[in-house]
Amino acid sequence: MTDDLSRILAPDLIDDTDVVVEGTLRPRTLDEYIGQREVKANLSVLLAAARGREEAADHVLLYGPPGLGKTTLATIIARELGVNVRYTSGPAVERAGDLAAILTALDERDVLFIDEIHRLNRAVEEILYPAMEDYALDVMIGKGPSARSLRLSLKPFTVVGATTRAGRISSPLRDRFGATYRLDFYEEDDLAAIVDRSARILDVSIDEAAARAIARRGRGTPRIVNRLLKRTRDHAQVHGNGRVDEATATAAMRQMEIDDEGLDSTDRKLLAAIVQKFASGPVGVQALAAVLAEEVETIEDVYEPFLLRLGFLDRTPQGRIATEAARVHLAGLGYEIPPPRRSEPAMPGFWDLPADVTPDVATGPAAPTSDEPGA
Repeated sequence: MTDDLSRILAPDLIDDTDVVVEGTLRPRTLDEYIGQREVKANLSVLLAAARGREEAADHVLLYGPPGLGKTTLATIIARELGVNVRYTSGPAVERAGDLAAILTALDERDVLFIDEIHRLNRAVEEILYPAMEDYALDVMIGKGPSARSLRLSLKPFTVVGATTRAGRISSPLRDRFGATYRLDFYEEDDLAAIVDRSARILDVSIDEAAARAIARRGRGTPRIVNRLLKRTRDHAQVHGNGRVDEATATAAMRQMEIDDEGLDSTDRKLLAAIVQKFASGPVGVQALAAVLAEEVETIEDVYEPFLLRLGFLDRTPQGRIATEAARVHLAGLGYEIPPPRRSEPAMPGFWDLPADVTPDVATGPAAPTSDEPGA
């Protein structure tokens, strides 16, 4: 199986080209931002109130799968407030001094965006507590018995934290955010609108049917549909006249081995292994990882989420099971589908027994009843 960094459908994959192109495709205001209507509505109220009071906005926590627009929203928050934004990430802030340098350099009401905030060092996180709550920085001067604490005042600012693992954020840090929003996967209509907008920015002529074809395979993620649009644009330029119609989009997807449901070759190999080698399951994830020569964490974190959301895979206490929808999909692609593993016959429930049969605890699940001796 190919490494995840080479997968075009990986939402957390960002190469140098993506950084440059995404910068031009990112919406700059809430009005330009497509999708996430509830988040937009709540954010618009929060930001309008902060502007009206001329105060720093409450700290905002954004969480959800990668590629849904958390960094874009952080930039929009700063633009709507008319202030600067400083970008950093949890792993990049290694020492408490690094965070102190960032905080003291912020101007009043600036926005500090911390990506993957759940990966902050615990010592760094403790420095952030008083900074977020009291706009103060506690600094220790000296060592040993002569050490003393000095509190430095900070200018009011707004922390925008982003994470894909909200459960890994400690409770003290999570409680210091005044607003917490979850970003959900996008509907096909919203993704098609994003494709149309990106095509206009990239000066690509595209049909509505082609935009729908790309959106349908985008896994509910704007980053993926923008990447697919760029690859489709390349295909239309090399193999056509530069215009993207439905046939061109379908041909480009076929060349990238992406099927109608948005599965790539890696996803199909995983499903095929369960269906063909393990009779549709159940199979333990460790056995599946051994067959596919992959790490267990890679299967659980990278491949399975979309298959579970699509209804092609089930997680059970006994292991992974390929659903009937997955079997039908693979059969439609020409895969050989063996019969599923037969389950043990279910024991009848008490209320399902015939009227003349009662349970017999000693000899079995049920025994006939009769008034005749020896019955």
